Amino acid sequence: MSFQTGLSGLNAAAKNLDVIGNNIANGNTVGAKASRTEFSAIVASAIGPSGGGGAGGGIGVEIASISQQFSQGTINITGNNLDVAVNGGGFYELKLSDGSAAYTRDGQFKLDASGKLVTNTGANVMGYTTDFDGAATSTTLTEMVIPTGAPIPAQQTTDIAVEFNLDARAEVAATAVPPTPYTTYGTSVNAFDSQGVPIPVQLYFVKTATDAWDIYTDDPATTASLASITFDTAGKVQGAVDALPITITSANTNIGPFTATLDVSKATQYGTAFAISNLTQDGYTAGNLTGVAISKAGVITTRYSNGQSQARGQLALADFRNVQGLKPVGQGNWVETIQSGQAVHGKAKEGNFGEITSGALESSNIDLTSELVAMMTAQRDYQSNAQTIKTQDQVLQTLVNLR
Repeated sequence: MSFQTGLSGLNAAAKNLDVIGNNIANGNTVGAKASRTEFSAIVASAIGPSGGGGAGGGIGVEIASISQQFSQGTINITGNNLDVAVNGGGFYELKLSDGSAAYTRDGQFKLDASGKLVTNTGANVMGYTTDFDGAATSTTLTEMVIPTGAPIPAQQTTDIAVEFNLDARAEVAATAVPPTPYTTYGTSVNAFDSQGVPIPVQLYFVKTATDAWDIYTDDPATTASLASITFDTAGKVQGAVDALPITITSANTNIGPFTATLDVSKATQYGTAFAISNLTQDGYTAGNLTGVAISKAGVITTRYSNGQSQARGQLALADFRNVQGLKPVGQGNWVETIQSGQAVHGKAKEGNFGEITSGALESSNIDLTSELVAMMTAQRDYQSNAQTIKTQDQVLQTLVNLR
């Protein structure tokens, strides 16, 4: 036994206590992962008299590795829409202030003054561009930006669709006694001009034969019919009536009339009362941002005061051949190394990537009970190694006292 053996044990036990202490300190750190101290024995080697190898006795211990444990942490609901948690494999990719890439499981995201999605330390969150429906438009990673300033512009109406049932029991208008008012079978929809000003569009349906109706946008006595529709014996509409041109006149004379298309292909004629089942159009007025939502696939959607929703990008996830080879750099971030391999990028819910839970955060995977027990064991290790040094000192003192 030597002082060096006990000293190596003290150093190893102290380092183990450091690792355990760091785990305990980060017990409430979002996305933190536990570390584990792994030891290996130091053995003296000797060369035998015949030149062969020989093994000497153990001369202490050393730290072989500080390994990271990347098991899933608990998903905790926060209610903040910009909080996101990965349930499964994958890391969020970040661009640090120096332009380098880092990776994190901490989804406590914020919006900065320019609308960029950032972490608490100001790193930019990376993702893919999408169209307004959420379909990716590029495979190149870019900073996620959510427009928070000016309202989205108005959109002029180009398509109107109406689903309705016309009463098959109705009399032909020209022969009805008393005459059927043209407003009996009618409805109205608000279209929008290029400035987002609503324009009421009236639609009236006048029966002209047993299975035929004319469509008007005003009093039939003063205007020509827009189109005619006919029905088969099963009450289904016949012919191409999914793109009927309809002229809409804006109140703003500088804009003037514009043309949209009217779709009545889902109309029916049954022996029940006239009813409108659905009425849609694709125009809208300008709208201010009212909220942000993130889907399980990581698609970021903005909601506006005009009732519109638009996808603004999709969060990217990254994974590695060997996640334990990642190097922690603080602030909840890791960077890739030769041991981890290069990042493989993808989207949530694809391949081995997990799904994203919005309004939630992943807690650390650190078990405080286990860490406290491990701390007591490490303390005993330290005390025991200190005792070997004390014993060695007593042995040396005995030798010094020999006469």
